[in-house]
Amino acid sequence: MKTHLSIKGDSFLINGAPTYSEVPGANPASLGLLWNQRVVQGVFDDRKDRSRFNQFKMKVFDPQKNTENLIASLPAWHAYGLRAITVCFQGGWPVGALNVEDIDNNPFSKDGLTLDAAYAKRMDSIIRAADELGMVVIVTFLYWAQTREFTDGRAVANAVRTGARFLKEGGYTNVIVEVANEYNINPFRRHPLVFTAQGMAQLIKIAREESGGMPVGCSGGGGMADREVVEESDVAIVHGNGLTRGQYYDFINKVKGWAGGKPVLCNEDSPCCTRVDVGLETHTSWGYYNNYTKQIPPADFGVTCGEDVFFARRVARAVGIPVDELPHDERFYLQGLEDHTVFSGMRVVRLACEFPEKVSYVDFYEGGKRIYRSYDEPFFVNRETTWTGTPRAAGRGAQQWEAIVTLTDGNTVKKSTTAKGVDA
Repeated sequence: MKTHLSIKGDSFLINGAPTYSEVPGANPASLGLLWNQRVVQGVFDDRKDRSRFNQFKMKVFDPQKNTENLIASLPAWHAYGLRAITVCFQGGWPVGALNVEDIDNNPFSKDGLTLDAAYAKRMDSIIRAADELGMVVIVTFLYWAQTREFTDGRAVANAVRTGARFLKEGGYTNVIVEVANEYNINPFRRHPLVFTAQGMAQLIKIAREESGGMPVGCSGGGGMADREVVEESDVAIVHGNGLTRGQYYDFINKVKGWAGGKPVLCNEDSPCCTRVDVGLETHTSWGYYNNYTKQIPPADFGVTCGEDVFFARRVARAVGIPVDELPHDERFYLQGLEDHTVFSGMRVVRLACEFPEKVSYVDFYEGGKRIYRSYDEPFFVNRETTWTGTPRAAGRGAQQWEAIVTLTDGNTVKKSTTAKGVDA
């Protein structure tokens, strides 16, 4: 392995040096951080009905091709300064596209004693590809919707042991273990060993021992953490979903107080790229989460237009990697109307921008009629939270959309596009 991750105080080191030390003129505030993103569907499959994911640019869903697409995307993200990704053995929820509990994406046996060989092979290929680039993989074992298959608490503990032993046997040196995705949310109540802070602390110990001492942590729900879990973790892993920037700042400082000088790493939040600034201020790592470009399989793992590009450029500037200044008009992008973004006959429309803090509000028009005003980043039509908007029927025939952006200085920017209908 080429990439050896270690921890010193509240900083991450790669091959003995703080992260980003290899970047000429690196921003000192980024040294030791792991800017990252959530790509949990990297080893995804649906053994119940794979054909439901014959969409977007992959007309016939192929789990191996899905993994290869993720691997192919990594060099571009690395060039912008991303140094970590999160991939979950049990995937995540393609929110708005399908009921996640109707998906069979559990590679562990019901007793937790075995791991599906195809999933293991795909995860191995991702970890090794990241290693070649100098990147870290945060490997998550458990996702609430798939743990319904486990027979009891012993099976849960067995699955953690099985996952950790796989990592140890792989000899990986560029991995952080996340035992579960949001252990303390209500759907995990079916497994008290996961759901309770005391139980999770024990699972963290199991994962650490069985992996041969890899750094281990576990995220809670957005803005949710338990001191006992933070104190037991090697890395305090948190989620920021649904929080304002100020709430996120307060939450991070609370967790830092519990962490006792250990690293604090957010590996799921939203497309709210201004959170990068909070990471710089607090010396904590931040994780981008885009449900619509990165979590509805087959995910487009590349640096896509709009939100992905703007996040990537934000990270590059935070690290000290030069990026050319965009023309003013190109700092805004009317997103979710592209031909390949319709899922289940629906689309989620939003206005992406490189500097959301310079936007006062956005008015959206469909067919010349104003339908919504959005005040908060990210600027969704019918915003539900920081990471989801209400899906709208794609409809039939061409549809004219327009977004008028009113900036904090009083100036306006107009973005418009014609979207094809589902029958076009």
